Amino acid sequence: MRIALFVTCLGDALYPQVGQATVALLERLGHEVVFPAGQTCCGQMHVNTGYQREAVPLVRHHVETFEPYDVVVAPSGSCVGSVRHQHAMIASKAGDEALAGRATAVAERTFELSELLVGVLGVEDVGAYYPHRVTYHPTCHSLRMLRVDDKPLRLLRHVRGMTLLELPEAEQCCGFGGTFALKNADTSTAMLADKMKNVLATGAEVATAGDASCLMHIGGGLSRLRTGTRTVHLAEILAGTE
Repeated sequence: MRIALFVTCLGDALYPQVGQATVALLERLGHEVVFPAGQTCCGQMHVNTGYQREAVPLVRHHVETFEPYDVVVAPSGSCVGSVRHQHAMIASKAGDEALAGRATAVAERTFELSELLVGVLGVEDVGAYYPHRVTYHPTCHSLRMLRVDDKPLRLLRHVRGMTLLELPEAEQCCGFGGTFALKNADTSTAMLADKMKNVLATGAEVATAGDASCLMHIGGGLSRLRTGTRTVHLAEILAGTE
């Protein structure tokens, strides 16, 4: 299968290893991965902060960039959620129904990584090896917007050498929420403290998730406390080999 990688702007700027791991994983499974070089921000930041009109050119550019591909994958529930639930809406509000239709078509073939692996490719054992104690945080967008359910856990349970530890109160938000963490810093910090307490209670060496944004938030807190527990994206774990 020929798959286009939507790497996301956060991944491109701060976590390039996540995109690289996604490519390595899919190629190991026998698929061709292409990287459309013209891709930019999908516009989620603009929409979520009220700049819907300014997001329209970004939606149009995203559609034009990924329209040629039959399957698009992103290692981010948040950005896939934006493509699937915001793009057509933004185009319709701008009065461009033709763009809305095209955006819907692209969204229907855009998948978060675990969705693609388990739901489309029918794979749960990707041949990964990762000899660490790991706990999994289900991010809000992947869990509540995309409804990936237990797909990431089904993948993690097949990783050889790894001990998967259940995270208490796993479905609680970590407190990031994009600009929420900036505009409501006190509340965000309190939510992060609860999440870190639960992560540390597991005794895990690594906390993983499908969104680099949440891992950035959790990892930043764990690092400042010098806990020794680190954050690693799901794609990096699944790309691991002996």
